[in-house]
Amino acid sequence: MTWEEAEYLDYLQSERHGYAWVMQHHGGLSPQEAREAALARYPYEPADAPYRGLIFHDEAWHWAMLAIHGDRYTAEHPELVDPSPDYRALE
Repeated sequence: MTWEEAEYLDYLQSERHGYAWVMQHHGGLSPQEAREAALARYPYEPADAPYRGLIFHDEAWHWAMLAIHGDRYTAEHPELVDPSPDYRALE
């Protein structure tokens, strides 16, 4: 997918926000730690990066749950497979 810069930046900001929210509310991180985790998970990729935006193929909820609970979170915590209503309200 080819991203317009403004579109990419909007999506990047949105995913960082969602990831930080999950890390704070489900992962127990402080707001500052959650923001730092989001920046680390979603670094800016330059326009010429070959796979720019590939991380967006799964939403922030999924990536955060993997970080918090590990690869088997869907089996061990089936109640967390779908994002919570509070997370959905962020959109």
